[in-house]
Amino acid sequence: MSKASETVKVGLVSLGCPKNQVDSELILGSLVQEGYALTPKAEEAEVIIVNTCGFIDQAKEESVDTLIAMGELKKEGRCKLLIATGCLTQRYPGDLLDQMPEIDAVLGTGDFPRIASLCRTLLNKKIDLRPRFTDTTSYLQRPEMPRLRLGPRHSAYVKVAEGCNYRCTFCAIPSFRGDLKSRPIDAIVDEVCRLAEEGVVEVNLIAQSLTSFGIDRRQKGELNLLLKALTHIDGIQWIRLFYTYPTDFSDALIDLIAEEQKICSYIDLPLQHIDNTLLSKMNRKGKRDRIEALIAKLRQRIPDATLRSTFIVGFPGETDQAYETLSKFIEETAFDRLGIFTYSPEEGTPAYALGDPVPAEVKAARQEALIEMQRQISRQKNREMIGTLKTVLVDGLSKETDLLLEGRWQGQAPDIDGVVLINDSGSKKLNPGEFVSIRIEAAHDYDLVGRVEEKLLVLP
Repeated sequence: MSKASETVKVGLVSLGCPKNQVDSELILGSLVQEGYALTPKAEEAEVIIVNTCGFIDQAKEESVDTLIAMGELKKEGRCKLLIATGCLTQRYPGDLLDQMPEIDAVLGTGDFPRIASLCRTLLNKKIDLRPRFTDTTSYLQRPEMPRLRLGPRHSAYVKVAEGCNYRCTFCAIPSFRGDLKSRPIDAIVDEVCRLAEEGVVEVNLIAQSLTSFGIDRRQKGELNLLLKALTHIDGIQWIRLFYTYPTDFSDALIDLIAEEQKICSYIDLPLQHIDNTLLSKMNRKGKRDRIEALIAKLRQRIPDATLRSTFIVGFPGETDQAYETLSKFIEETAFDRLGIFTYSPEEGTPAYALGDPVPAEVKAARQEALIEMQRQISRQKNREMIGTLKTVLVDGLSKETDLLLEGRWQGQAPDIDGVVLINDSGSKKLNPGEFVSIRIEAAHDYDLVGRVEEKLLVLP
């Protein structure tokens, strides 16, 4: 370790999804291990790292804007070195280098272990590493890789795989994250054991397609084996599954979720559309009848399931009739949680050749209508919870006011769903990471309000 690295202040800006957040935590862990000092204030940083997102137009624009803003600090602040990494850099390394001379180095999605040594090399030797410095494959997290977690102490994301074997025509992720690569089960279990020792009680499993876990090793049922192992870890109380592909959702997995108390009855099932013609154009596996059968089975066998999905409006070929089919399906299915996105053509994807025939104003109107529909569905479902008792994980002070604490019941995922506002003068005695029994007294469109019952509920 060089003396310079012990005193250099590094700032990191993390953009994008939870999978990107895990990558950022690995970057921070490696920097701390090498003796760098971290700062949350970009204007104080001598080295600034931007972990970019390159999924859709809005995310790409945010990444570019952030790089421009950080580049300004090289003119005005203490910043000596600006490094770009992540999905956007993996997709467009040449473009970024050509158009943004303020960037000193570009790293791809597989280069995270090199960042600490790269900082030292650039600062000490001042060599030019502006030529492409990327890896064609994603970095598969190893057990020995240090990690400095962002966010609450009691909740963590755990990435179990990289890449994806599916080839949805609208999605560019396989082009820069590669094919599916699953982590070893033992490595994941070891990581979660360490997290539990650090005070984590909620683990959120993430991957591009979680239900594909282990398929690259030609092993069926590996996700179930992993989940069973995780349920035996002392201290872990909630295990939540994100990004489950519908045609991979086995009966055995449904049974496991229904039977295991620690596995949240939270089903994140991105469907993207329901019109069969659009599903074919998107290269999504499974037709409408299979999707409807799966939803019916989930609700029958997991009666308390919270069902979340995402849909895309404005995909090329989405006629008025196809949109009405989707709208009616959403209304009848009454998802508990729903995300609605407008289609944006992505270079390098098969759908890009289809153009963008649905006008922007039509996409926006369809998105707005479905969001309003879901708002009403969510409000009604929340009102039905008034008077019920919920086990709530305390997260800390409300983001809206420091007069209240907030937490989440099992059907509310961190960062993307609503919260339970704890309206009780005695609630200030609660600590983040504790579970408490809450009586729901009021409901908003997405948030709930409740009071603490007589005692904390301690989960077995």
